Amino acid sequence: MSAAASGTRVGWIGIGRMGYAMAERLAKGGADLTVWNRTRSKAEPLAQHGAKVAAALPELAACDIVFCMVSTWDDVKEVVAGTGGLLSDKTRAPKLFIECSSISLEGSAELRRLLQARDVQMLAAPVSGNAKVIKAGRLSFVCSGPKAAFDAALPYLKMIAPAASYVGEGELARIVKICHNVFLGVVTQSLAEITVLAQKAGVPRHAFLDFMNQSVMGSTFTRYKTPAFVNLDFKVTFTPHLLRKDLDLGLDAGRRFEVPMPLASLTRDIVQTLIGRGMTEEDFAQLLMLQAEASGLKLEPENAPVNDGLG
Repeated sequence: MSAAASGTRVGWIGIGRMGYAMAERLAKGGADLTVWNRTRSKAEPLAQHGAKVAAALPELAACDIVFCMVSTWDDVKEVVAGTGGLLSDKTRAPKLFIECSSISLEGSAELRRLLQARDVQMLAAPVSGNAKVIKAGRLSFVCSGPKAAFDAALPYLKMIAPAASYVGEGELARIVKICHNVFLGVVTQSLAEITVLAQKAGVPRHAFLDFMNQSVMGSTFTRYKTPAFVNLDFKVTFTPHLLRKDLDLGLDAGRRFEVPMPLASLTRDIVQTLIGRGMTEEDFAQLLMLQAEASGLKLEPENAPVNDGLG
């Protein structure tokens, strides 16, 4: 039997850029889906794909599985355990809670305890990707918690993304996601440095990145960021504030596990400089602009036809 035909009721909390695209895939896949968002109007377009829109969070307690994709640990705690939150109805609770937000190890463990007190299993399931990656069918989950919870969730995870990795019990998925996003920041800063170096020596950005993307050093990520670096289109996929949060989480983990992280620490300070310059409303790929400025180089869009590798 397919996930859509299983009779399982699925709830979704959080209809931001990521949450909308993920919930949309569930709805289009035929899941029996009920969604809630603090600003209801953002959730209402999902009704055209068959989703129901909840007026209040406790309505989702009647679902078997509830996903959550919000911005911060404070938001997660509020929607789960706050006044009028998911668990505020003492007579019912979902069987499984799938938490997809980027939160700390400590926050994730506290959430697991809150849910266990109501006999709700939790799967930590942060993701790699953004709304455009989701639409291209390239999102990936990393999951931790009870193996039985992962097995139960897998049909619904696969409706959203082709890849879902199980890494073990507890909060291990959180450390994997934190490591992933630290790498994201460090790689982007390094790519900005070498791109500016090549251009200052006389190589057009599109030509340099064409070579890099076809070399052994090229990746899905370098191809994906090429249009932003070449044509200076910094429409937001991930803000500097969110990247700084994840770099801070990585540095906290480094201190906790006694791992030196010199590159992450330097990158965190560079991202802080980006924020201090007021460059907060566009994509973190503006690290390129900061690097160019520090190098005495004024960048202009090259208006070259380049592929992001997702199509």
